[in-house]
Amino acid sequence: MTQNVKVMADRLVRRVVDCSFHHPAVKQRLGEIQQLPPEERLPLVEAFAERHRQGSDTDPVRLKLLTLTALVGRGLGGLPLAAERAAQLDVLGRAHSFWYGDRCETLVEAEAAAGRALSPAVIATVRRTAVGAYADQEIVRFAGRFTEPVLNVGEPWAERAMEDERLREVLAHALTAKAAKPSAAWEKRGRALVEALGAATVREAVLPLLALVGRPRTFELDRAEYEPDVNAAFDPYNANALRGLVWLLALLPSHPDTVRALGSLVETSLRKAAGLGPRNPKVANAAVGALARADGEATLAELARLGTRVTYKGTLKLVDAALEARATVLGLSREEIEELAVPAYGLTEVGKAVHHLGEATAELAVRGNRAVLVWRNAAGKPVKTVPAAVRRDHPEELKELKGLVKDIDKSLSAQAERLDRQFLARRRWTYGQWRERYLDHPLVGTLARRLIWTVDGTPVCFADGALRTLAGAALTDLTDLTDLTGRTAPAEGAAVELWHPVGREPAEVLAWREWLERYAVTQPFKQAHREVYLLTDAERRTRTYSNRFAAHVLRQHQFNSLTSAGGWHNRLRLCVDDSVPPATRELPQWGLRAEYWIEGEGHEYGIDTTESGTYLRLRTDQVRFYPIDAPQNWASTYGGGYEMWPVDGRRTGADPLPLTEVPELVLSEVMRDVDLFVGVASVGNDPTWSDGGPQGRFRDYWTSYGFGELGASAETRRALLERLVPRLAVADRCTVEGRFLHVRGELHTYKIHLGSGNILMSPNDQYLCIVPGGAGAPAAAEPGYLPFEGDRTLAVILSKAMLLAKDTEITDPTITSQLRRR
Repeated sequence: MTQNVKVMADRLVRRVVDCSFHHPAVKQRLGEIQQLPPEERLPLVEAFAERHRQGSDTDPVRLKLLTLTALVGRGLGGLPLAAERAAQLDVLGRAHSFWYGDRCETLVEAEAAAGRALSPAVIATVRRTAVGAYADQEIVRFAGRFTEPVLNVGEPWAERAMEDERLREVLAHALTAKAAKPSAAWEKRGRALVEALGAATVREAVLPLLALVGRPRTFELDRAEYEPDVNAAFDPYNANALRGLVWLLALLPSHPDTVRALGSLVETSLRKAAGLGPRNPKVANAAVGALARADGEATLAELARLGTRVTYKGTLKLVDAALEARATVLGLSREEIEELAVPAYGLTEVGKAVHHLGEATAELAVRGNRAVLVWRNAAGKPVKTVPAAVRRDHPEELKELKGLVKDIDKSLSAQAERLDRQFLARRRWTYGQWRERYLDHPLVGTLARRLIWTVDGTPVCFADGALRTLAGAALTDLTDLTDLTGRTAPAEGAAVELWHPVGREPAEVLAWREWLERYAVTQPFKQAHREVYLLTDAERRTRTYSNRFAAHVLRQHQFNSLTSAGGWHNRLRLCVDDSVPPATRELPQWGLRAEYWIEGEGHEYGIDTTESGTYLRLRTDQVRFYPIDAPQNWASTYGGGYEMWPVDGRRTGADPLPLTEVPELVLSEVMRDVDLFVGVASVGNDPTWSDGGPQGRFRDYWTSYGFGELGASAETRRALLERLVPRLAVADRCTVEGRFLHVRGELHTYKIHLGSGNILMSPNDQYLCIVPGGAGAPAAAEPGYLPFEGDRTLAVILSKAMLLAKDTEITDPTITSQLRRR
């Protein structure tokens, strides 16, 4: 090799490293070299190969040497470094994509030109790169050469789809679904494919595929530093085909199985992946679009359910638009559509149905917020499992019945959330409407009959087969009879509203709590035990803002999820130069907007942020109220306070409202939301934070929150535990004192904080770490009757109490190692 060739090779490598293959000067020089005759290019190729063999360069430079070998040696036979290129392609097949500047497609092209078969994994990487945001047209054209396999390998649904020969043309057409909506030409071709196969065949083939979407990959990709969780993401190439399959389902006659599958796909597609956010909103949007085009009760019910579950703004906007369109066609309000959309799910009476499958019987019953199946054999005796004859002779009916149970569970959760939001919705029903849509509805009735309502101002709740007053009087026929108190019962047009403890005498609230206990009614969420947040003296002094929930440190991603689920609008804070509004909740029925001021905590990348620069934690500040049309407040993501930017100089409504002018119900419900955000997302209730987090700088906060004074929700929990503890199996070892549930074990005495669930143990109040849901987590307690559902901290406290009362029986080393310390 001449010195001139070596110098030329080194110079070209240096330029590629300093710039990239796509730099104009590099592209020009490579083009000139590629025009040289083979005998002049071959020494350069050998120079690149020799330098690669020396192994003194970094991995990125060695990759560029391999690429240069293929680029300069294009068309030459017997190129060196064949084994090295093959090894690099194996690495490439485990990557999600490659940077276009690395020209990795050149290595792929060289292998293909040499007659060696390319692995499906390598083809998948090339395709994913081609559909990326920064792909250039050369890579797009190169990726277009590959028609096999029709989909990318790695996702269970795609690999299963490619096994079905019937779907070959369907998948090829589905891959062309690259727009937001199908064109007329696309639909025409789709209808032809559906007609050729048959609608039933297409549905039976596609729906099982949708059930596999989101499952773990068949092989994992290597995740590069700072790269999102690519193994949890949808393959972007396959996502087009997935969207196309959804569009094809929209061309089929509506079917309950299709509706169910599309609704599940929406939620799966919006499930978040680390560093990425929602996995694939475009697939979710396609599924919502397919539902919006379908008719039938099941479709409307699924859209209404998604309206309570979806928090991703773009998709939620589509769901809302679909529901509003249905409301307009029917001449109803959005609220009425949501009420009328709830199907009975085959229930023949409130919370009950019986299904006969041959000689066996399945009794479907709603218990609490879940549906259960009780099986009886031909003799009518209960059996624990599905009878063998049912599995053998009625597989389709059994599958449908199991799907029905899942649908009911999903709907119960959604309806409970919808009802919980009615306190601020100012909804009022006539008595006839209310009985039809709520009390006597086969599904919603299971929730409504566990809530307190007011009928013409009189509070009532359902028990022992009838509506009953606080005194226990039954209102058996509200049209022409008189209740047991001698009062004439209201007629069908009587006004019905949800009862709320705000404005009620404490004696009445306590009486309703005792009533629920007397009739063993477990409410679907807190109502009689609902926390009430009244204006404090400190808030009267600050006048226009509340510091009640200021100076807390919250986990940002958990906070963001809670706000979305609660109807608030919030944006994740990034450690970048940007401005964002506070977390807000609009209350159009009241003409108000509530704001919770927050800011990112810390500024050290990798410690205070994720790899992508998203703050891990927030620090909280004021709660304020404004007119709903007031200009928006904004603050730098680096902190420094909020400032209002009036539109066109308009200052109308720019001043926050005095808290004394905020209706009591609104103030209480907004403060309850904020209390929930703090109570769930605070680092203070995380038992693993006893060291105070990064550099221990949150140790004082963790201690003060984890063992400090009780908030409103913890005070409610305390009052309930005082009544509940005497019924526990370990009642003789438990007492409620001040802020703690005291538990006497054989080894230690323990104090469980009623707000955080954190534990101190004797002697000297040593901290005991038990992580719920992790190693050493206590088994679920069986406390018996509870007056409401949904208090996870209460369940954790009871579980820990049951565990620690028998501390000599604990075997988990993560706990016993702490118990042995003195």
